[in-house]
This record gives sequence, C-alpha cells and structure tokens, in this order.
Amino acid sequence: MNVITIALSKGRIFEETLPLLAAAGIVPSENPEQSRKLIIGTNRADVRVVIVRASDVPTYVEYGAADLGIAGKDVLLEHGGTGLYQPLDLKIAKCRLCVAAPVGFDYAAAVQRGARLRIATKYIQTAREHFAAKGVHVDLIKLYGSMELAPLAGLADAIVDLVSSGGTLKANNLVEVEEIMAISSRLVVNQASLKMKRDLLQPVIDSFAGAIA
Repeated sequence: MNVITIALSKGRIFEETLPLLAAAGIVPSENPEQSRKLIIGTNRADVRVVIVRASDVPTYVEYGAADLGIAGKDVLLEHGGTGLYQPLDLKIAKCRLCVAAPVGFDYAAAVQRGARLRIATKYIQTAREHFAAKGVHVDLIKLYGSMELAPLAGLADAIVDLVSSGGTLKANNLVEVEEIMAISSRLVVNQASLKMKRDLLQPVIDSFAGAIA
C-alpha cells in the first residue's frame, strides 16, 4: 500500500495544522507534545506524520523521506527551497521577520553613516540578502537561539529574528527597528511524490486549499 508521510514540527505549526488535516479527513493518533514518538499514525492507514525540527522539514521533503511538509517561509528561504513544490500559503503561524535593536540605539543613524553593524541571527541567508540590497555593511553572527541575549551581552548591535507579539523583545529592552518580511507557513511537496502518488496527494492538497479559502 502506498503511504503518505507528512513532516510537521511541534508547537504552533502542529496545533494550527490540525484543522487543515481534519479538513482532509486526517486525525493524528497522538499529540507530539505528550508523546515521545517521532512517527505518529493517523486514523487513516495510508497516512502517517513524522515529527521533525522545523528547520529540517524542507530537507525531509526534498529527499523524499516525507511526501508533504509544513514549514515557515523563514525556514524555506534559508533552505533555498531546492526540489520543492510550494503550492499553498497556509496562512498559519503568522509572524514577521524583523531587525531589532536595544532601546536607545539609533539604528537609522548608524545605517546612514555607513557603520559596519554586527547582526546576530539564525537567518544568515535572508539577513545577508536584506542588508546587501540596502547597501548596509554587516558582520553576521550565527546563533541558534536566545537572539535577544546577543545585544545585551555585547555580542551584536542588533538581531534579525521572528517577532509575533513583541513581548520577548520588550522584556529584554529591545525594539523593532525594521520589518524585513511577513512570514507564514507553507505547504511543501516532494516533486517525485506528486508524480508517483498524485491520486493520494492531490485530494489532501485540495482539502487544504479549501480549508484556507
């Protein structure tokens, strides 16, 4: 039997994907927040969910270890989207990618006078393109978490990170100085799977499209 494998990450994306899966008649048998299992069955014998790190979703789909996946636009831009078909913006897990700096740091003036800024981020590719397009000189410092600490500890002048409510920035005395782009989660599909398993995958893609419409 042909089986569809869907790659999802824990947390907000998983929660906000549940109604979309339900629209396609798919109900995961366990909640990954409560289960230690990394492969979770569903009410359909031909559909399973694999739980992977958000940044790994495009890789699992690209190499065919998953047929479908749901990943944030931020992750897809860093990955480069090679070999992936991205048919739908699911309009879930919305936030924005921003430049944030300590309160009192005059970011605009620093940019204007051509200062070389140190920017901490895990979005190296996207940040590099953003600053290059503006002609701003930056040294990019790759971090994997707790971006807000970098300016406070003197590691960086500013950060590039995802912001939803802005609460974490505020708590750490940082302020948003520039929005780079709006972010939401996308459906990604392995191109070979779409050819080989179209009869299975297309109804799921159509159900997702109907649910977001």
